[in-house]
Formats: sequence, C-alpha cells, structure tokens
Amino acid sequence: MTKQSFLITGASDGIGAVYADRLARRGHDLILVARRADKLAALADQLRSDTGVSVDIIAADLAKPDDLARVEARLRTDETITGLINNAGIAGETSFVEADPAFLGGMIDLNIVAVTRLSAAIAPRLAAKGAGAIVNITSVTALMPDSFTAVYPASKAYVLAFTEALQVELGAKGVRIQAVVPGITRTPIWDEAQLANIPAEMVMDVNDMVDAALAGFDQGETVTIPALPDMADYDVYIAARSALRPNLSLARPAPRYL
Repeated sequence: MTKQSFLITGASDGIGAVYADRLARRGHDLILVARRADKLAALADQLRSDTGVSVDIIAADLAKPDDLARVEARLRTDETITGLINNAGIAGETSFVEADPAFLGGMIDLNIVAVTRLSAAIAPRLAAKGAGAIVNITSVTALMPDSFTAVYPASKAYVLAFTEALQVELGAKGVRIQAVVPGITRTPIWDEAQLANIPAEMVMDVNDMVDAALAGFDQGETVTIPALPDMADYDVYIAARSALRPNLSLARPAPRYL
C-alpha cells in the first residue's frame, strides 16, 4: 500500500488495536475511534512513539446517534482519510426468548447501522477519487446462523451481503472493498471462561487473524476467511448460490405450490 490515512472503529483493543498497530507499522496515519478515551490515548501515544505516524483519537459510542454523527462528519469532510476499517461491534446476546430488546437494539445500531452510515459517509469521496478502501469485519456466523444466537449472526450476515454489494458498485470505481470473516478470535469480546470451553484448535490468536486479513487485502480478496484452508470451498458455495438466481423470481409459483 502507498501511504494512506485509516479511520478504525473499535480501536481501543482486540482486532481494532492490532489493525492500528499493523497499519501504523506500514507507515499509515490513523484516526482511532472507540468509547474509552483513556485507552485510545494510551494506544495512540504508543503508536506515535513506535512508528512516528500521526495518530488522532475520537472518543465515541457509535451506537449513540450524536456520537455516530460526529464520526460521519469527520469521514465526510476530512479529505486526508482514504480508508475505513469498520471493526466496532458487540456480541453476547442470550437466547432470543430471554433477550433484552434494548440490548438487541444496541447491537443492531452498532453492528449494522453504524457500519452502513460510516461507509455511506466516506464512499462518495472515495468513489470520486477512484481510490481508497473500506474494510468490514463480519463473522463466520454469517455463514452458519443455525449454530449461534439469533441477532448477532443476522447482523453479520448483513455486513457480508452489504460488503458484496459495495464491491459491485464501488469496486468498479477503483475503491478496494473487503469483508473479513473471522471465526472465534481471542479478543475481549470473549471472556476466558467462555474460551476455556471451546477446543483450542478453534480459537485464533488476534494477531494471526489480523495478519491474515491484511494478507488477503494485499492479495486483492473481496472476502477473506482467515481460517479457511482452501478458498475454492467458498467459491463452490458462491457458485451454488448463484445457480439459484435464474429461478428466484418467476411469473408463476413453482409446481409444488399449485
């Protein structure tokens, strides 16, 4: 990559913080967004000291409309920002019948609404320039919603479909679009008690996950699944999905419904 400036959400720890480290070491300037101003400031100081890049911070809760609007305005007006890493998100819901509707609403606001609006804030600039990047962190649960809770995988399926659609529109204009689809990754979104009950071979180190995601970006992938040994398997899935297309919208119901 040539030198760019990336805005990273959920940047105070976990995946976002590792992205910040890796991009800074590549020489890119950063704008880090998260709720905890103290953690952002400490990370920014460390990155400036280690790499010499410019690091700005925005303390914001992207599930809150006013905070989201502040970050949108920065993306819309700051011509120096050439890349967006949509990483902020939450999980942790209970079963659907026991779920707190307010928590589910907050999850949708952060995992779906914020991703959409931040992308919409920067996309016109990037498309006009014919350059830049939008990277959306989704989840393998988007591909297997029957194996998890209800709302989190649905929110991540939205992000994956959204990214595929962005690729069609913005990729043709020169903007790099990538969906990163990690499996279980050792980050603060999981507590150690949860991870202790998961086979170790299913849990990826966060550094390995982000390094794989960046390798996928460098290789020009639109969808990067860090744990998948052979992307041909995913291509088969996409081909099977595409094969349905000619028969998904027809003038008459299928014979079995007549």
